[in-house]
Amino acid sequence: MNSLARCGFPATHPVNTLARWGLRATLLALLAGCAAAPAGPVLRVCADPNNLPFSNRAGDGFENELAELIAEDMDARLEYTWWPQRRGFVRNTLRAGKCDVVVGVPYSYELVLATRPYYRSTYVFVTRDDGPRIESLDDPRLRTLRIGVQVVGEDYLSTPPVHALTTRGIIGTLVPYRVLGDYGAEMPQAPVVEAVANGDVDVAIVWGPLAGYTAQQQDVALRITPVQPQIDLPFLPFVYDISMGVRREDAALQER
Repeated sequence: MNSLARCGFPATHPVNTLARWGLRATLLALLAGCAAAPAGPVLRVCADPNNLPFSNRAGDGFENELAELIAEDMDARLEYTWWPQRRGFVRNTLRAGKCDVVVGVPYSYELVLATRPYYRSTYVFVTRDDGPRIESLDDPRLRTLRIGVQVVGEDYLSTPPVHALTTRGIIGTLVPYRVLGDYGAEMPQAPVVEAVANGDVDVAIVWGPLAGYTAQQQDVALRITPVQPQIDLPFLPFVYDISMGVRREDAALQER
């Protein structure tokens, strides 16, 4: 009956009555046409289902909210392809044709065609309010402090903070936390900031949005300080423009 109503037939008209009118063939043809009618445009977004403050399956992340705004402006229905943001994320989602947009990527990210940037953020030092005030990668106190850093796999040089510190000879005081963390936890990336609050490390170097969001949920006051220099020598940026990304051949969607 729901199919009949969607095609404009009153829900009170039983199918057998229509059949007695000799309209069974016409009815079936109309229903087939209704089922085949286009459902309207769809914005297919690739996202991590457990990656607050950016995105999660419940739609609580700020990237979820941005996707909703874009879909509304495009008069499109929002659909997600969920995939953990680990190695192979773009290959298994965007480039596999399962979705069309990644909401948050660096503007210079070579695997996608990026839109104009819509925000800029930086890595930050996270310390307790009653702890050391660190403002620069060249602060000599970093040689003796326990420093929480995020790492990918076993390659400690795969993140900007680790690379910058190891080139300065700061190695033995680094405390690694995996970027993916415990993916079964509510916030897999939170432990590096929680370690500062708990006193397990003296300072952490973390991507700004993650640090700011997680710091607000701790029982002690934490200090957030942008990393200096913004671009480490010879060329290692700690500040990034963030865009949305589409397939490299999809210039029409990028422009839209």
